[in-house]
Amino acid sequence: MATIVHHLNQSRSQRVLFVLEELGRPYEIRFYQRNPKTLLAPPELKRIHPLGKSPVVEDDGDVLAETGLILDTLIDRHGAGTTLRPEAGTKERLRYDYYLHYAEGSLMPLGLLSLVFSRLPSQAPFPIRPVAKLLAAGVRKQFVGPNIGHHLRFLNDELDGRPWFAGQDFTGADAMMSFPVQALNDRAGLGRYPNLADWLRRLEARPAWTRATEKGGTLTFEFG
Repeated sequence: MATIVHHLNQSRSQRVLFVLEELGRPYEIRFYQRNPKTLLAPPELKRIHPLGKSPVVEDDGDVLAETGLILDTLIDRHGAGTTLRPEAGTKERLRYDYYLHYAEGSLMPLGLLSLVFSRLPSQAPFPIRPVAKLLAAGVRKQFVGPNIGHHLRFLNDELDGRPWFAGQDFTGADAMMSFPVQALNDRAGLGRYPNLADWLRRLEARPAWTRATEKGGTLTFEFG
């Protein structure tokens, strides 16, 4: 039975399609569109999972949410014979587990803060827009920007001497890291982080990424 991916446009669920393509796992996409004003997922997603967020996946009779859990479960169930998850007890597995959690736990919140404060002036009531603009600029300059730079330097150093985040092989951890790095690249570029830029080029050159993009849509981050 094919896996069902409840896929929201311009969202983290692109990573699920990516991993399914790497696995060669048959899947069906059910498409949902963001509200163009609020950027929120449509209420129809709540029929699949109470939180109404994407990605949500139906696989082997289970409804799975949270990208890290989804990717790790898909690899656990359908990844025999692949290198998408390193062997337990190895240093590579430890790095895999770290980046599986780091992507959403540490890096993605900074990207979301950048998005929120970039949109704040235009979303604020007209009379207070000048104040909102000053507030947003201050937060981005004093907090968000420096912290993003700190993390990008860390990631660039982590890729010094290794092609992928867990080691020599592409794994689900790289797929997990794709969305936040692509979002930050779209907003500010990776010119000062050559190792990270090279990693992203290698990732987007993978045939599985090309197929996932053809089926799920190109990520443009225009909502940001």
